[in-house]
Amino acid sequence: MSALLYNEDVLTGIERLADASVDLVIADPPYGLGKDYGNDSDRLAAHEYLAWSRRWIDAVVPKLKANGSLYVFLTWQHSPEVFSYLKTRLAMVNEIIWDRRVPSMGGSTRKFSSVHDNIGLFVNSRDYHFDVDAVRIPYDAETKKARSRSIFVGKKWLEQGYNPKDVWSVSRLHRQHAEREDHPTQKPLEIIERMVLASCPAGGTVLDPFMGSGTSAAAAIRHGRRFVGFELNPDYFGIVEKRVAEARNGEMSANRKERREAEGKPFTPDLFDKAEAV
Repeated sequence: MSALLYNEDVLTGIERLADASVDLVIADPPYGLGKDYGNDSDRLAAHEYLAWSRRWIDAVVPKLKANGSLYVFLTWQHSPEVFSYLKTRLAMVNEIIWDRRVPSMGGSTRKFSSVHDNIGLFVNSRDYHFDVDAVRIPYDAETKKARSRSIFVGKKWLEQGYNPKDVWSVSRLHRQHAEREDHPTQKPLEIIERMVLASCPAGGTVLDPFMGSGTSAAAAIRHGRRFVGFELNPDYFGIVEKRVAEARNGEMSANRKERREAEGKPFTPDLFDKAEAV
């Protein structure tokens, strides 16, 4: 599958794309929290951040096809305002809560600890593409056994699994996680793959305006979708190119223990890695 990668600001490069040419947008912009991305992109005052958010939304939305969808990652600080603006351009289908499985230690003593991201799912029309069968979660053997009465035999929902809910409990990528790259806010492949499989048809096109570590590019290529993406930071862009090459070679992003060791990076499974391996 083709991957068009641009090491430039999406606001200057987006006109490379024809309007109504993209099936799915996955946007993980800076959150306006002062993170270091090697530039000042996340160091805007609140009013400046919201104005910038409106600019990238206005630039990206016209690229969606009539049945296209857009996911955007945010946090509680700015999600109400950004979601409200997106509602003037698109229809909102879901607010998804990503539970990052942050360990119960430390944190603020002046407020409840924030352990989630807010993900908005927006669509361009009522006939948006959504393939729930591609992302169903299998029932465990015990649940299937409990539903063994004749009225349940052959039921599609029991055989294929259930529709994911709007709370996604997926561990953040800890520093020693095999999937982890050198990026401060890398998203797990599991989350991005769910978006791609559900909201982009096979052979369709995924656009990522803020590629970061390239997870969306890897997910799109692994699952037979075309990809277009923009990334301002040249170091992160190099990570994207590497992950695209790995995806084309069929290397699973979660199985990089050997490569990390070859690069002199430690690999020690943490609590969550061990739990998921059980």
